[in-house]
Amino acid sequence: MALSWQELLDAADEAGIKLEIVEGVPTWEAWPATRHQVILQRIHESIRVGKSGADCGCRAIHDIYIRFPDGSIKRPDISIFCAEPPLQDEALEIVPDAVVEIVSKGFEKKDLDIGPPFYLSQGVKDIVVANPYDGKVHHHTQSGARTYDSPNAITLTCGCQLIA
Repeated sequence: MALSWQELLDAADEAGIKLEIVEGVPTWEAWPATRHQVILQRIHESIRVGKSGADCGCRAIHDIYIRFPDGSIKRPDISIFCAEPPLQDEALEIVPDAVVEIVSKGFEKKDLDIGPPFYLSQGVKDIVVANPYDGKVHHHTQSGARTYDSPNAITLTCGCQLIA
């Protein structure tokens, strides 16, 4: 008997595996280590409505599955929404306004090379990738990418601000 995508994701969670399927290609990684979680928490706690972000509620949720318009399933470290997403037990089917990824050792290609173009192709306006191994933070938008030394304050297209 074949498992549904949701059953497969649930089984991965129970096994302590972060599973993502991008354009039909699955990738997995073990649950993140302390370095990753501490950086995630710091960035999450820094997210604020900026001066120009009056229309965005800057709702940040970490480690939730999102089914994107092309059917791919990703689990961004932090997803930022202007409106409160629905409370549900399945993968969300709404595109975040922004995502934040923290690079995990051994998964640099997934976080730095595969993730940003994929997210942009699905309508995510801002992708912030923090790399704790080289102290850089990358901010991707439709108009290009910029790289900063970390920590750095970043204003997102939706008006939210964060420190990564």
